[in-house]
Amino acid sequence: MPSTPPEPAASRAVPSSVELFGWGRTAPSGADVRRPTSPVELQRALPTSFERGLIARGLGRSYGDAAQNAGGTVIETTDVAAFTIHESDPASDTVLVTADAGASIDRLLHALVPQGLFVPVTPGTRYVTVGGAIAADIHGKNHHLKGSWCNHVVSLHLQFADGSVVEIGPDRDPELFWATAGGMGLTGVILDATFRCPRIGSSQLVVDTDRAADLDAVCELMRSGDHLYDYSVAWIDLMATGKNMGRSVLTRGRFANADEAAPKIGADPYKYSAGELVSAPPFLPAGLLNKLSIRAFNELWFRKAPVERRDEIQSIPTFFHPLDMVRGWNRIYGPAGFLQWQFVIPFDATSTLSTIVEQISQSGCTSFLAVLKSFGEGNAAPLSFPAGGWTLALDIPAGVPGLGPLLDRLDDLVVGVGGRIYLAKDSRVRPELLPEMYPRLEEWKAVRERVDPNRRMMSDLARRLGL
Repeated sequence: MPSTPPEPAASRAVPSSVELFGWGRTAPSGADVRRPTSPVELQRALPTSFERGLIARGLGRSYGDAAQNAGGTVIETTDVAAFTIHESDPASDTVLVTADAGASIDRLLHALVPQGLFVPVTPGTRYVTVGGAIAADIHGKNHHLKGSWCNHVVSLHLQFADGSVVEIGPDRDPELFWATAGGMGLTGVILDATFRCPRIGSSQLVVDTDRAADLDAVCELMRSGDHLYDYSVAWIDLMATGKNMGRSVLTRGRFANADEAAPKIGADPYKYSAGELVSAPPFLPAGLLNKLSIRAFNELWFRKAPVERRDEIQSIPTFFHPLDMVRGWNRIYGPAGFLQWQFVIPFDATSTLSTIVEQISQSGCTSFLAVLKSFGEGNAAPLSFPAGGWTLALDIPAGVPGLGPLLDRLDDLVVGVGGRIYLAKDSRVRPELLPEMYPRLEEWKAVRERVDPNRRMMSDLARRLGL
């Protein structure tokens, strides 16, 4: 089933220095941005001077500074986005897809879903490139069963800063492959990758919803039932206190078969469309997102959810990517931007999860985007974020008073029980905590020393954390 995407856009002229920032919009920096429009151009896009190094960048959905390089070179890959869907045995559960690093999940879904296929993993946005998916080893609502993105990668091509290219995979230089998986782009420029995509029965999902009265209730629902669902995620009201602390709306689902999907989409079980319904304003007025407005929003969101609903048919965008329906939703936090803080702690540290939720709730931290998931076991990548346990992610406006000290205290709680922070979303973690969060850090550094001893692959995040 070969796919022939449209030709990439013509090369765009860009200034010698461009201001870049992460999705949180908190720490812009300027870099020499190069935008190759073909695989050949991508391989030739290396700078002539490596005084400040280079880093690859996709669609800029890392929340912090992972895809920035102040005073250096940034190679944007989004115009190098071709892919091929390989022929396969119809009886096979998966199909191999080879995609350029700049191909987005959005672009892939528009080709895959009509052919009865899905990406192996998707985060809460479809605007992530294949290169970014590997560099951050992204996870989604199915980690408890299927792991993260790099669990499904068969091979990839990696270009070093000296221009040489190698093919690696789990069985071909596995040390380098797993250092690249979750390695934040610091082992080389990912050129393309081949990965396994699962077959699906339709473009719709069968979704069950449960409203949980508190944190203990939602954790018990997930402990006892997540294994019965392919996908699971809970929204948590972090403004709720007292007996309501951690009240949640849990949604879990699986792909529907053709008969289940038919009442919703008709005779074509693989009908798929996704787009942006509205645009966020340039910026909301300062102070609009405050304790009162967020508390009111959270109350409405919790109350409108059914106490229990079974077998609701939902589309892929509705279930997986609801925020993508709002173009530029990151602007709702105002010109100061926002932080996303995500951690994982072991399942036996549920009391620490309760303590963290309690401290956030008592602080009055104005977060309305907070999601809880259960992770399965992690993979062999030293810097891959997921590990067996609870993971909580929340968005917080950057201007919240006392935010820095609060998150520092919470970081210490996470580290104290053997947990870690997600580097793809980080913009402020203390570098001295990194070896405790990632105990195989020195192993990763040894691989990097082997392939890039002069630290030519560099980013703002790498400088900040001493990677």
